[in-house]
Amino acid sequence: MISFRNFALRRGERLLLSDVDMTLQAGWRLGVVGRNGTGKSSLFAALMGQLEADRGDLDLPGKARIASVAQETPSLPDPAIDFVLSGDAAVHAAIQAEANAFANEDWEAVAQAHHRLEELNGYDASARAGRLLHGLGFPAETHAKPVSDFSGGWRVRLNVARALMTPSDLLLLDEPTNHLDLDAVLWMEQWLLRYPGTLLVISHDREFLDNVTTHTLHLNEGKAKLYTGDYTAFERQRAEQLRQQQIAHEKEQAERAHLQSFIDRFKAKASKAKQAQSRMKRLAKLAGTEAVRAERSLRIEFPAPQRLPNSLIRLNHVDAGYVVEPLSREGERGRGEGAVRDAPSSAPAGHLLPQAGEGNINTILHDVNFGLEAGDRVGLLGPNGAGKSTLVKTLVGELPLLAGERNAHPDLRIGYFAQHTVESLHAGQSAIDHLRDIAPDSPTQAFRDFLGKWNFPGDRAFESIDAFSGGERARLALALIAWRQPNVLLLDEPTNHLDLDMREALAEALSDFDGAIVMVSHDRHLIGLVCETFWRVAGGKVEAFDGDLDEYAAWLRSRPGSESAKADKPDKPDKPAKSAPTPASVPAAKPAARINPHKLAKAESLVADLETRLAAVTDALADPALYADGAARAGELGRQQAQLRTQLESAEQALLALYEASAA
Repeated sequence: MISFRNFALRRGERLLLSDVDMTLQAGWRLGVVGRNGTGKSSLFAALMGQLEADRGDLDLPGKARIASVAQETPSLPDPAIDFVLSGDAAVHAAIQAEANAFANEDWEAVAQAHHRLEELNGYDASARAGRLLHGLGFPAETHAKPVSDFSGGWRVRLNVARALMTPSDLLLLDEPTNHLDLDAVLWMEQWLLRYPGTLLVISHDREFLDNVTTHTLHLNEGKAKLYTGDYTAFERQRAEQLRQQQIAHEKEQAERAHLQSFIDRFKAKASKAKQAQSRMKRLAKLAGTEAVRAERSLRIEFPAPQRLPNSLIRLNHVDAGYVVEPLSREGERGRGEGAVRDAPSSAPAGHLLPQAGEGNINTILHDVNFGLEAGDRVGLLGPNGAGKSTLVKTLVGELPLLAGERNAHPDLRIGYFAQHTVESLHAGQSAIDHLRDIAPDSPTQAFRDFLGKWNFPGDRAFESIDAFSGGERARLALALIAWRQPNVLLLDEPTNHLDLDMREALAEALSDFDGAIVMVSHDRHLIGLVCETFWRVAGGKVEAFDGDLDEYAAWLRSRPGSESAKADKPDKPDKPAKSAPTPASVPAAKPAARINPHKLAKAESLVADLETRLAAVTDALADPALYADGAARAGELGRQQAQLRTQLESAEQALLALYEASAA
C-alpha cells in the first residue's frame, strides 16, 4: 500500500503537484496519464527516493522492492543474457559464487551456493532471462552477444528485460513501449497481466493502457485524481464529471445573479433590509464552483496533394537489403538515416547494385511484390529486424534494389518520417529556419500562418528548437513533411515522442489525407484508426495479412513457443469459433510445416531430459551427507552439473530458434 498525505512536489521552482491525498492498494495496475510537464516522471522519481517531497508525506512499505527501467545502458562486454540475469542481483551473485567455488574446488562453498540458489529458486533464472529476451524480440543467437554490440533502441529493450527480471513488489515503467514493435508490445501486455506486484506505468498508448491497467491516475494542473478502470473508463468518468461540474457552475451562477438582483433592488428599503441581509449571507456561502475550462484541442492537417495519380509506386519481384561495405560514394548517400525531406519523386526501373562480389550485400527481403494506389492505407506488421524499415526505405528510393524493379509515377511525391527523423533536426535553428531551408523564396508570413496550424503560434515559431520537448520536435518534423504537400506518406514509428492528444490529432489528420499511407507503428489505436489493410513482414517475405489487429494479436498468441498460448489473457478470451488468421497468400498449415514436427518434438524432449538430469544432480549436491564422504564425489557431481547447464542452455537456444522459425 502506498499513501500520499498532503503531498506536494516541486521540480526546481515549479510546483508540479500539491495537496495530494490518496492511497494506492497493493496489486493495482495504474496508468499514470496527463499532458507532458504535469509531473509524471517526477512522481516516479519521488517513489524511487530520488526526489524529496516539497511538503507532506509519501509512505511506502518498509521492505518494498522497487524495480524500474534504467535511462541509460553502459557499453558493457557482458553477454546480453548475463546483463538481464543481473537484474536479479541475489540470484546472479549466487551463480557467480557457485562458479568461483567450483573454480577453487571449495566444496563447502559449493554446497552453500547450492543452498542459496535453492532458497532463491535460482536454477531456472537463465531460462527466465532467455524467455524475457525472446519475448522482447531478441533472436536466440543474439542472447550471447555483448551489450556493447547493440544499438540504442535495442539497449533500451535490454533495460526493460532487466527491470522485468528484477524481483519487485512495485514496478515503475516510464514509456516502456516506445522502442518496441507491436509483437513485443503484445507480449509485454501478457507478461504484465501476470505480474503479481503493484504496477505504475506511464504510457501514451491508449490500447496498451486499456489492456493492462485496472486504475488510472490523472495528473492535471497540479492535482492528482484517482479513477477506477482503464484509460477508456477514465475518459468516460472524467467527461461526466466535467459535465456535472459545468451544470453545477451554471446553476450557481444563475442563483448568484438572482440573489444579487434582489440585494441591489431592496438593500436600501427598510422593509426588505432583513431579507436583503439574509440573501447577502447566502451569496457569501455559495461554493464558488469553477467553470470548466476547455483544454485547447490540438488540430493539425496535411494539405491536399498538388497531384494525385491513381497508381503511385510499385515494387516488382524486388530483393531488398543493404550494402554493408559501401561500394561507392553514391552507395553511401543511399543509406541515409531518414532526414526530414521528400524522397526522390521517382526512381528508374531496375535501380540495382553492382554485381555481387564487388561488395558485401545483406539481403533482408526476397521477391517483394507491393504497390500503392491513391487512397491506400497500409499498416506493416511484424517483429523488429524483420525488414519493415527496409521495405519503407526501398519504397522511398533510399535503398538501391538488389533485384527486381521499382516503378514510380513521375508525379510521385513522398513524405518520409523515419525513426531517426526527430534527431535529424538542426540544433540552434527555429521552426521558421527549418521551413526557410526547404522553401527559401516563400514569405515569412506564410511560414507563420502554416506553423500556427501546427500549434507553433506567434513567437514560438522563432524559438530555437533546443528548448523544444520531444513531442514538439516530432510535431515540427511532421509539419515539415506536410509543407511539401506529398501524395504518399511513409511513416516509420511517428508516435514515439507524441502524447495522447497529439496522437489523436495525428489520427484525425491522417484519416482526412487524400493520398496513400504506409505506416509502421506499435500504437494500435493509431494504426487501427488509419489503416485499412495490413501486410506482414517476417521471414524475408512481405505478405498480405487477412485480418485486423485483434486477429493479429490472437494469431501471435497462438504461435508455438508463445507464453501467451500457455496463459490466455484474462477477461478477454478468444472466441472459439473464430480461428486466428494467417497471411492471405499462405495456407494455414504452411508456417508449422516449415519445421519437421519430429525435429521440434525431439528438441523439446532433449530440453525436458536435461532439466530432469540437472534437477537430480542438483538434489544430490544439496545433500549434506555427500560432503561427509569426501570431496571427490562432490567434485564429480559439480562438473556434471556445469556440463548439464551448458548443454541445457544450448538446447534451449536451439529450441527457441525452432520456435521462431516455425512462427516465421
